[in-house]
Amino acid sequence: MGKLAVRALRVVLAVVLIGTVFVQVSMAWALISGNDPEDGSLPLTAFRVIAILGMLTVQVALVCVWRLVTMVRRGTVFSHAAFRYVDVVIGAIVAAALLWFAVTAVNAPGQADDPGVTVIMGGIGLAVLGVALIVFVLRMLLVQAVARDVEATRMRAELDEVV
Repeated sequence: MGKLAVRALRVVLAVVLIGTVFVQVSMAWALISGNDPEDGSLPLTAFRVIAILGMLTVQVALVCVWRLVTMVRRGTVFSHAAFRYVDVVIGAIVAAALLWFAVTAVNAPGQADDPGVTVIMGGIGLAVLGVALIVFVLRMLLVQAVARDVEATRMRAELDEVV
């Protein structure tokens, strides 16, 4: 991965992380301080809490991607240490999907006249779970790449002994 690509990705990750923290703090402040311009109804409060938690899942995934990019830059991504970060990303995506399903459930009573909205929201939740499955498949490819790298290192060592 080139230096320019790594820098550009890190800028994007940092901007998104800072943005989510700002929105998260603002929403938490509105909930805690009682200076909420809305009526404080249960669904609105639930939406805000779910949004704060949803941004936390994004932040966790961003930090893990940052660590993986660092490993790519150092040439150490094909190691067992990378699995920890990939597993956390998968967990964060699944948690985000579950939070989306919670949003769908909280929103559903208000959509009694138009249940199609709830169906579409459920479909979006399934799509997010699909992203988790894609990352899981990529994790399996990483497992194969690490196994091949270990085998190549072993074979190089054997060849060095022969020579």
